[in-house]
Amino acid sequence: MHRPRRRLFSPPRVLALSIAGLILVGTFLLWLPISTRPGLDTSLLDAFFTASSAVCVTGLIVLDTPNHFSTFGLTVLMLLVQLGGLGYMTISTVLAAALGRAVSMQERLSLQEGLNVQGLDGLLRFAFNVLKLTLVIEGAGALLLALYWWDDLGANRAIGYGLFHAISAFNNAGFTMWSDNLVRWRADVVVNLVVSTLIILGGLGFFVITEVADRRRKVRLSVHTKLVLSASAILLVSGTVALYLLERDNAHTFGSLPWHEQWLAAWFHSVTARTAGFNTVNYALMTPPALFLTIALMFIGGSPGSTGGGVKTTTFSITVIALWATVRGDHEPHVFGRRLGSDLVARALFVSLISFLALNAAAGVVLLTQQRDLMTTLFESVSAFTTTGLSMGEHGAPVSLAAFFTPFGKLLIVLMMFAGRLGPLTLAFAIARRGSMQPRVRYPEGKVLIG
Repeated sequence: MHRPRRRLFSPPRVLALSIAGLILVGTFLLWLPISTRPGLDTSLLDAFFTASSAVCVTGLIVLDTPNHFSTFGLTVLMLLVQLGGLGYMTISTVLAAALGRAVSMQERLSLQEGLNVQGLDGLLRFAFNVLKLTLVIEGAGALLLALYWWDDLGANRAIGYGLFHAISAFNNAGFTMWSDNLVRWRADVVVNLVVSTLIILGGLGFFVITEVADRRRKVRLSVHTKLVLSASAILLVSGTVALYLLERDNAHTFGSLPWHEQWLAAWFHSVTARTAGFNTVNYALMTPPALFLTIALMFIGGSPGSTGGGVKTTTFSITVIALWATVRGDHEPHVFGRRLGSDLVARALFVSLISFLALNAAAGVVLLTQQRDLMTTLFESVSAFTTTGLSMGEHGAPVSLAAFFTPFGKLLIVLMMFAGRLGPLTLAFAIARRGSMQPRVRYPEGKVLIG
């Protein structure tokens, strides 16, 4: 009688159900008339799409966010982003422990799945640190933005806008309080640096942040932290240089800007392409090579245990390291003086391959059913699956391309956002029935030619 119960409420399924439940609650709240401005209403499908985009910290929009939603609706949206990014299981478990309630093993396993950590040792202490770090980082970002916007927006709006954008940036969501996203702040160094710093910190992963921030440690950084920091730095720098070179002669994007604004825009879009969803130039006007590079950056995404999506920096790095080792004829791939186990390499290759195949299959269905051109459809699909939120849009409208999709197309995008928020591996574990018994038969090895 106990085995079916364990299968039904396995940690991946609990995580999937908690996200789905949060989306449904958010849909109901955003659907209420109080969530919209006077004279406007929100269809159930658009409320569902918006709630899904917020909980999955994506940022794709089918409604003009600042002009459609009321203060109540924007507050709901901000809370959904916070709960979706930090994790409902993290917040609920930490609050339960703070109130003195015993945390069950089922809750600990679900929390472990949500935070993407390896063991249960010190899990609650780590969850408390995650919550404190989130509040400190978001609070600092909100304060900086509020003080900077104080004279332009006034006290109340500056505080609200600062808090909204700090939460949206740290959780890599991409929602803004302006219809043109952050285009009006393209040349503003303060806004660009504060928002990009919040995005980077949110995309590094809580494990990395806590390990780096703990100055009492007398041991070296873990291989995981070194790999995340190295991969992130390489991607940020190379992405900035590549975007600058590809767009500097494009008069519609970087070409009309002074050289320092060109580098600032290149830096910002190298950061935001890694699952954040903000933009200071119009992606519809970018050259195809720059769009292709952005798609690649979106596919890689953030790091494990972070608010970012994608296949993750470590997965991509291990895949590249393993392939290079194979080309060199090395028996075991290694990094930073440590070998990478065969199970770890197999897991990375599986996540990369299944993500690539699932993304192409989903994009193919969207392309077939929505009858849009290839680049805009692929861009939107990758953005949804990697929970990035960037879009090429259509006709200069202040909404994503998905706003012009049929109801079926919008539901496809929602499904892709949900799958991307969970991660392909967690989603597979949540759907599949995993047997606990070892196989009784071991088959003889088969010989297959490769290449």
